[in-house]
Amino acid sequence: MPKGFIPKHGGYQDLLSYQRSVVVYDLTVVFCRDFFHKFDRTIDQMVQAARSGKQNIIEGSMASGTSKETEIKLTNVARASLEELLEDYRDFLRTRQAEKWDKESKQALYVRNLASGRIRLKKPENGTQATDATYEKQPASPKSHKSSVSYEVFRPFEDRPAEVRANIAICLIHQTNYLLDQQLRKLEKDFLNEGGLRERMYRARVNARNNPN
Repeated sequence: MPKGFIPKHGGYQDLLSYQRSVVVYDLTVVFCRDFFHKFDRTIDQMVQAARSGKQNIIEGSMASGTSKETEIKLTNVARASLEELLEDYRDFLRTRQAEKWDKESKQALYVRNLASGRIRLKKPENGTQATDATYEKQPASPKSHKSSVSYEVFRPFEDRPAEVRANIAICLIHQTNYLLDQQLRKLEKDFLNEGGLRERMYRARVNARNNPN
C-alpha cells in the first residue's frame, strides 16, 4: 500500500468528456460569431456556458487529489452548464421553426461517429470545395476510437445552414453529457469504495506507523 495519501490527479486531457467539451466550446464560439449580432447577449451566455462546461472538468480533475467532494461537485457543474447550453441550441431551433434531429436519426448517428473517431472524412482532391459529393466516410483504425477529436473534424461543416450546425452542436453536447454522467457514476463508486481525504490520511498514518521503515 502506498504511504502517501494524495492520489494521482489531473490528466484531464485524457478524459473523453474533456475532449468533447473542447469541441463543443470551439463550435459554439464559431456558431455565435456566424449567427448572432455581435452585441447580442446570447453570445456571452452561450459561450460562457460552453466555457464553464470545459473549465469545470479541468478544475474538478485538478482538485481530485485533495477533495473527491469538490471533484464531484465541479463535474456536476460542468454537466449543468452544458445542459444550459443544450437548451440554448434547442431554443434556437424552436424559435426558427427548424427541425431538431432525432437522436437515432442518420444525421445524429453520423455526427456521433465522427466525434468518436469511428469514421473519418476524406478530404477532396485538387483543392475543390468540401461538399457531400467530395467527402466520403472511411473506416477508422481501432486506435482512433479512443483518440482525441478536435473541432477541425467539424470545420468543413461551417458552410452548412444554421439549423444543421445547431443540430451538430446538440449531438455533441448529448455525447459529452453522456460521458459526464458516466464519469459522475464512477466518481460516486470510487468515493464509496475509497472514501475521502480524511480517510486516506488516516489509512496513510496507520500504514506509516505499522511500517516505519
